[in-house]
Amino acid sequence: MNNQNKALWEKGDFTQIAVTMRESGQQLVEGLGIAAGIDVLDLGCGDGTTAIPAAALGANVLGVDIASNLVAAGNARAAAAGMANLRFQEGDASGLADIADDSFDLVLSVFGAMFAPRPMDVAREMVRVTRPGGRIVMGNWIPGDPTLVAQILKISAAYTPPPPEGFISPVTWGIEGNVHERFGGAGIAPDRISCTPETYVFRHAGPPSELLDRFRMFYGPTMNAFAAAQANGREEELQAELAALFAAQNQGGPDRTVIPATFLKVVVHTD
Repeated sequence: MNNQNKALWEKGDFTQIAVTMRESGQQLVEGLGIAAGIDVLDLGCGDGTTAIPAAALGANVLGVDIASNLVAAGNARAAAAGMANLRFQEGDASGLADIADDSFDLVLSVFGAMFAPRPMDVAREMVRVTRPGGRIVMGNWIPGDPTLVAQILKISAAYTPPPPEGFISPVTWGIEGNVHERFGGAGIAPDRISCTPETYVFRHAGPPSELLDRFRMFYGPTMNAFAAAQANGREEELQAELAALFAAQNQGGPDRTVIPATFLKVVVHTD
């Protein structure tokens, strides 16, 4: 599996971030009109922030993630919840080799497939495995957006070495023109694609400095940024910049963290 992101997402423990995303994940899924018995693929699923709510609505859900530790965590959560209609397996969103054409009524990817390499391949694969008359729903962070995650990624990039030649930034999935180009390349007509900005909220029962600590210790991009900053004697500078960001974005007061982040919701209808 030739995906350079595997090491990135196995580097930390994204479950420590995912617990702050559960409520918004459930709200997003509950707004999709999922009917019992439909087949759902959750790409870049992590440990099930959207897969578990979809299964709770009665869908048959397969979660696919590049990181083996997150797949294991997802299967453990599904087993603990007694969900026989949910399973997780390792896989690459840019090459779903073991998934047949027209397998799913809904392909869902919330802040997941956007991080996979080869975005044109990602779009083609999502379309390929979706049944005619089905839907693809993505949540993608928006480049340059002033809210939390886009700014974390922007700040982190300023402290890390330049990416390899040919690298396509994940946040380019947050640009509507790119979305149309990528799904258009997979045969989807422009009028079958919609893009709308929506809000996702991170919640933590403690001050924003604690949430920043989780990102520093467990989120691959910020872990890499701190390692590079430490090597260059800029660790305190990076810490101060991120601390100011988290404090400024927090709407929960001094002892509770509630930080909204804007994302692009993409809905694609397959014919």
